[in-house]
Amino acid sequence: MQPWRALNWLVWLAVDVVAVLIFCALGRRSHAEGVTIAGVATTAWPFLTGAIVGWLVSRGWRRPTAVAPTGVVVWLSTVTIGMVLRKVSSAGVAASFVVVAASVTAVLLLGWRAALGLMLRRSRG
Repeated sequence: MQPWRALNWLVWLAVDVVAVLIFCALGRRSHAEGVTIAGVATTAWPFLTGAIVGWLVSRGWRRPTAVAPTGVVVWLSTVTIGMVLRKVSSAGVAASFVVVAASVTAVLLLGWRAALGLMLRRSRG
């Protein structure tokens, strides 16, 4: 793999990490829990773990901007593993939270990929 290609997928991985951090920061803010680095890190680690597993399972470095399979696998892994890790660490996993988390992370993790794909298609034709 050429060095610039390695950097390229790392940038897209960083976009997913930022998306998860935004989700966690928004959630903490909406619940008046405070948007501090430590607070967001505490909320984010289960979801970030899920996102990393999703990248590994989908081999995200191959097609990092693809909605499917990469984006879908990363999204489902983020939510599923994130909720399992929250449950085992005694954090909340109420049904309403699972629905909100799945919805918001879908918009964030799939949305940027869909928007990028649309922009690329329009620029080509």
